[in-house]
Amino acid sequence: MIQILQPQLFVQSIYDIDLRRLENRGIKGLILDLDNTLVEWNQPEASDELLHWLSLIKDQGFKTCIVSNNMSARVETFSRHIGIMAIAKAAKPRRRAFRQAMHNMGTVGRQTAVVGDQVFTDILGGNRLQLFTILVRPMTDREFWTTQLVRRVERAVLPSDPPLRLEDRV
Repeated sequence: MIQILQPQLFVQSIYDIDLRRLENRGIKGLILDLDNTLVEWNQPEASDELLHWLSLIKDQGFKTCIVSNNMSARVETFSRHIGIMAIAKAAKPRRRAFRQAMHNMGTVGRQTAVVGDQVFTDILGGNRLQLFTILVRPMTDREFWTTQLVRRVERAVLPSDPPLRLEDRV
């Protein structure tokens, strides 16, 4: 697989991320994708499980910022509801929104991880800035039609069964 498309970690979901391990790596900020990473695609509300996980992150001292390619109304409404900074219409994998998120969180590249479900937006964007990248499995198959097309290409560049344990490649 092309190196720039390869995440440092594969996990089943955000709930499988070992936060202590990230902390030990010096990670202080998490750039989080929204749809199919934190919630199912176009889901307007956060689950109790997500709210609990976000509380754990905050309690452990991590800063967070949602970075989504989705429209402003969707992203801003969701982020306001859960009390997290957000950047909408991010145009990932372009670097601008990732840099803005780091600025907003007060982190630099080596202190920042990107968590998302898409190789060609989240992982590529994070790797372009040499951030620590974590790929999660999409929460559902339901997603925007263009994303469904990109998933076919993703299958060609990802291992057919990526490891789901927290295994550092770095």
